[in-house]
Amino acid sequence: MPAPGKPDNEAVRLKNLHSLKLLDTAPEERFDRLTRLARRLFDVPIALVSLVDANRQWFKSNAGLDASESGRDVSFCAHAILQDQILEVCDAEQDERFRDNPFVTDKPGIRFYAGQPLALDDGSKLGTLCLLDTKPRKLNDEERELLRDLASMAEQEMIAVQMASMDELTLLSNRRGFKTLAQHALSVCERLSRPATLLFFDLNEFKLINDRFGHAEGDTALKTFADVLRIAFRESDVIGRLGGDEFVALLTGSAHVETSAIMARLREILDERNAMLQRGYDIRFSVGQIDYDPKRHQSIDSLLADADDAMYIQKQAGSR
Repeated sequence: MPAPGKPDNEAVRLKNLHSLKLLDTAPEERFDRLTRLARRLFDVPIALVSLVDANRQWFKSNAGLDASESGRDVSFCAHAILQDQILEVCDAEQDERFRDNPFVTDKPGIRFYAGQPLALDDGSKLGTLCLLDTKPRKLNDEERELLRDLASMAEQEMIAVQMASMDELTLLSNRRGFKTLAQHALSVCERLSRPATLLFFDLNEFKLINDRFGHAEGDTALKTFADVLRIAFRESDVIGRLGGDEFVALLTGSAHVETSAIMARLREILDERNAMLQRGYDIRFSVGQIDYDPKRHQSIDSLLADADDAMYIQKQAGSR
């Protein structure tokens, strides 16, 4: 089993990797959502966001594998970061690089691997988004493009770490982080001719909560609503807090029936949370809903503007 080589820019690559401060951190929904989605879309038992350190690969997100890291010398991903495109191993038992790899000869018995390198803007390849299966297979062109799309989203999440794109109060994406992820998701939808819907939320009478109960209670209301959004929406949806009491959610690949079902679930969960907390007020919202139209919406900004207008009209007409 030949050990993987090292990239020419190994010193810079490791410096960039360590500067992100992702190694040995707790699981994060932003990455776990992608590996869960990858498992479902490709019907594989294992999907990973793997970061290749000096002597190990460490899994920032691990869906389906009973391990948190492995040695770099037995890492498929350490081979993958040596190239720009997807490394695909259709049958590891027939590949001289991997046929005696312990992950092939022992549990979990890997036969198929596909890993797209995750790179920063300077080209440093920090790891991969990869798929693993216990039976041989081969990706078709559409699947390869989809894997690249998911890897690009993982790259955006790594860049988002650098851009401090997380809202500290609610732990959702902030305006910058949401726009970055949502713009990429819209590009994927346009290319694959899939629908997308933007929901723009504004909490009703939020100022009264602050004025009557204090800003600390207002923060509690914001965190509660963020939690409800996380529960109600799907793992593949992009959710963010734009600022103040404004929240957004981008649903991709959803029919109107599915969107309606999600909104009904959101209202039900919010009603349950209001009844449980009994804080002296109920959290209520107005929402604007706009379907993505590639001809009309040239960017996420134009889609946000239309959804904001729709929300304002609903708020004026009488909110939920």
